[in-house]
Amino acid sequence: MYVLSKAPADTILGPEHVAIIMDGNGRWATARSMPRTFGHRAGVEAVRRTVRAAPRHGIRHLTLYAFSSENWSRPPEEVRDLLGLLRLYIHRDLAELAANGVCIRIIGSREGLKPDILDLIERAESRTRGNVRLNLNIAFNYGARDELLRAAQKLIDTARLTPDCERRLTSADVSGALDTAGLPDPDLIIRTSGEMRLSNFLLWQAAYAELVFLDCMWPDFDEDQLVQALEEYRGRERRYGAVTPARDVAL
Repeated sequence: MYVLSKAPADTILGPEHVAIIMDGNGRWATARSMPRTFGHRAGVEAVRRTVRAAPRHGIRHLTLYAFSSENWSRPPEEVRDLLGLLRLYIHRDLAELAANGVCIRIIGSREGLKPDILDLIERAESRTRGNVRLNLNIAFNYGARDELLRAAQKLIDTARLTPDCERRLTSADVSGALDTAGLPDPDLIIRTSGEMRLSNFLLWQAAYAELVFLDCMWPDFDEDQLVQALEEYRGRERRYGAVTPARDVAL
């Protein structure tokens, strides 16, 4: 069962929004001479640990890259298992998540998804809408380029992006048309497994995010690994393209 205790105010140092690329399930399983699906199942346990730990460290928004739009090209049996894990996670954990103040939001394209998956998504979002302790955003059937294309089409369809438009398009317009509309941009993006790339994840939103790459595989990710990433984040200076006075003087 989830125990999402709220951290005392003096222990909350940020970041407010953490996004995680949960990578390494397959390699973790292969290293143990097990099928890749074994790694995905172990990865679900890492999700549970992370959701439990996040509020204890002042994280209000947690975005997890669960299934990319490119993952459909994986072997059919692996895709089936990943979809089955989504079903299992929502069926088994929804009540606890709702009771402990977690608001679930699924980002990504819903076009072409099977009716039972759509029903699960809508049920999870409906049941947890209004919860405020932790916003859990699950990127499912998500790709950042696809998201940007869909946002552009939405702006065109609403007549806000036309040659004779009375005003120029703004960054706020684009942000408001994305799947993450209404959410703050991620302060920190963590990727496990030692890979150092974003892999089509939150490309617009990650413009000023701090990036932390961990060598551990996702099934081994726990609160200690989360704390390690948070400590690295807190040791950095975020300037958003500007120069701090001290650095300016030194130059």
